[in-house]
Amino acid sequence: MPFRPRRPARLRGALAVALLCVPLLAATAGCTTADGTGRNAAPGKAAAPRPGVEFDYQLGGASTPPDTAGALVRDRSEKPVPGLYNVCYVNAFQAQPDALGRWREHHPDLLLRDHDGELVVDEDWDEVLLDTSTQERRRRLAKIVGEWIDGCAAAGYQAVEPDNLDSYERSDGLLTAADNLAFAELVAERAHSAGLAVAQKNAVDLAPKARALGYDFAVAEECGQYDECGAYAEAYGDRVFVVEYRASGFAAACERWGGRLSVVLRDLDLVPAGEDGYRRRVC
Repeated sequence: MPFRPRRPARLRGALAVALLCVPLLAATAGCTTADGTGRNAAPGKAAAPRPGVEFDYQLGGASTPPDTAGALVRDRSEKPVPGLYNVCYVNAFQAQPDALGRWREHHPDLLLRDHDGELVVDEDWDEVLLDTSTQERRRRLAKIVGEWIDGCAAAGYQAVEPDNLDSYERSDGLLTAADNLAFAELVAERAHSAGLAVAQKNAVDLAPKARALGYDFAVAEECGQYDECGAYAEAYGDRVFVVEYRASGFAAACERWGGRLSVVLRDLDLVPAGEDGYRRRVC
């Protein structure tokens, strides 16, 4: 299976991060309501991003977004930016490394273990998988992740990006796609109840099913590199945020999809603007 970067390894998000309430002071430039007007959604109503809106992807740390950007993705520990369509990143299916101790202390049975009792780890990111294998565990996980989602809404975000829908692929057969989709449905319901849109993150094979569960748009890493953008567009129309990390994938995405989808080239570590290694281009 090809390497699929998802976020910088140095990104950290605590189990219970206190988020300040930062209400939007201006119209949400990157969002559209069901009637397509671009006005802010009514309270309790999730608004999908505007098709083709330029966005910035800032999971490695916050910096001032480009003036041309109408949408922004940041970790849930960061503040949204007034006037933009803000997407809140949460690691919904795996445990952040610095939060593992709290998971062990408070919810040890929600960490996935193999038949020998050993924790199942995503080796690329040193993250233990969360156990979505039973209805009861999914319900308890949804309560925890739901509190993060509520924090995103209170902070002023318009959408949430729950990462690692594809964790079952790294579970040594202990989890199934059906397990993760059942949990994904609970996540979507919680996001919508908080008035947030919800994005499918990667897992291209699950796009039709995630869309049927109510997911509103997609965040697709390297779909240009692996010729997967069309599958996301088929499920979500033009509401797809494409993040490429290699010049070849960026060129392919721009050539085929630059006139329809939101495409950005970023450095793999997603460092803030002004730091060594920073790279950002749009089609």
